Amino acid sequence: MTTAVHGSSVDITTPDGTADAYLVHPVDGGPHPGVLLYMDAFGLRPHLKSMADRLAAAGYVVLVPNVFYRAGRAPVLELPEFIDPTARPELFGKIMPLIQELTPEVVMRDAAAYLDWLDNSPLTTGGPVGITGYCMGAGLALRTAGTFPDRVAAAAGFHGARLATDAPDSPHLLADRITAELYFGHADQDSSNPAEQIEALGKALAEAGVTHRNEVYEGARHGFTQADTSMYSAEAAERHWEALLELFARKL
Repeated sequence: MTTAVHGSSVDITTPDGTADAYLVHPVDGGPHPGVLLYMDAFGLRPHLKSMADRLAAAGYVVLVPNVFYRAGRAPVLELPEFIDPTARPELFGKIMPLIQELTPEVVMRDAAAYLDWLDNSPLTTGGPVGITGYCMGAGLALRTAGTFPDRVAAAAGFHGARLATDAPDSPHLLADRITAELYFGHADQDSSNPAEQIEALGKALAEAGVTHRNEVYEGARHGFTQADTSMYSAEAAERHWEALLELFARKL
């Protein structure tokens, strides 16, 4: 069952400034459970808004912050309508410095502000939220679930990278703090997320007793959910929707 939704831009005060965000919610009067949607590296743009709209139509209040807000309001980068990184290699030269500025401390200060905003909104039911994240957003979802365990009921990440590395601040090291149920959908054609990291993530979550699914989508590439990119897979994207909506329906 889907319902009509309303989307708008909102500003969220953070300890470091003002984050612009896209907010979309059902128009049936609500309130509804809150969901935080973390963007991929290409940023807040029409396709991510359409994904948020689809999620909101299933009965959620969805907030999509521009996590690059320190560099300006979205769109921070000028993007083509169809993104093919092989044709535009200079894009990553512009994106990487933005990502590198987002230390764990910085992004979790922001996460607290996003969670507070959802909790205080009259549109939401309050209480623990759901999170879904894409690409770099998958790591943000995992880190938020581990940093604010009492505020996150369910979290999912898709075609993530660097989720379980040797770094002392790797997000998988927060596994023993997580109380949410987690779902990860990994691309098997993804050099940024090798099989040993996928296995290390699953092992950490299992040893910590976290209820989770850690699945590999065969034949999928990094970015498989993003229909405005050359990495998109309609089949893998629909599998992601089924898993995500089933998780949220049970936990939120």
